[in-house]
Amino acid sequence: MPDRLSVVLPEVTAVRYVTPLREGGSMPGLVEADDRRLYALKWIGAAQGRKALVAEVLAGELGRRLGLPVPELVTVDLDPVLARSEPDPQIQDQMRASGGLNLGMAFVSGALNFDPVCFDVDAGLAGQVLWFDALIGNVDRSWRNPNLLVATGGLRLIDHGASLIFHHHWAGAAGWTRRPYDASDHALLGAEPDLLAADKALAPLAEAAIEGAVAQIPDVWLVDEPGFDSPAAVREAYRAQLTARLAGPRDWLPEVSA
Repeated sequence: MPDRLSVVLPEVTAVRYVTPLREGGSMPGLVEADDRRLYALKWIGAAQGRKALVAEVLAGELGRRLGLPVPELVTVDLDPVLARSEPDPQIQDQMRASGGLNLGMAFVSGALNFDPVCFDVDAGLAGQVLWFDALIGNVDRSWRNPNLLVATGGLRLIDHGASLIFHHHWAGAAGWTRRPYDASDHALLGAEPDLLAADKALAPLAEAAIEGAVAQIPDVWLVDEPGFDSPAAVREAYRAQLTARLAGPRDWLPEVSA
């Protein structure tokens, strides 16, 4: 029987499929849940598979625990019968392959895609976002595709499924912990991010944040991982990877060594 660590993400049930969100390779969908809220749903049956959802949860919940503006994440139980309301056969197939537990991100109404030319970002926040992206190895925050929304209250950080790339090859994962982060195309470079201040503020919080974020990954996305005998063992591997990267020297940061 899968083991549990701490309290996992809230779980809701999709009651209505609204529309596809035609951005990104996974083609997320907008759904209404039984709590009467709208969520951008990431499919377990998408080509990226369950590891993209694991990365979304671990990175997103880590960011939240560091005080960064990540929209609320939930798990969403989906009945494939909802695919009947989608006319696109390709999206129908993806929905039918995604019965069971998927990932939902609270829909940010009225949000605009971030454009570094149009929106100003404080150097302190920019530094914290860049520090966070460097810790998780997020390769998907470029000026071409920033995965940042601008809404009432400021920025929102979204779409972290391309981070934590070490979990695609556990045998070589140890080398990732010292890999430098390439920030040359980062969306917030123009904001002159204050990485030194970010490191001083976030590094003391990060170990506890990692521990809490790892506990949020649903068991069902960790079972049968090759080389591991339980979800707890996989969680421990994620925790060990990130805490080893954090422990330093933090020469993986693009401008700051701690």
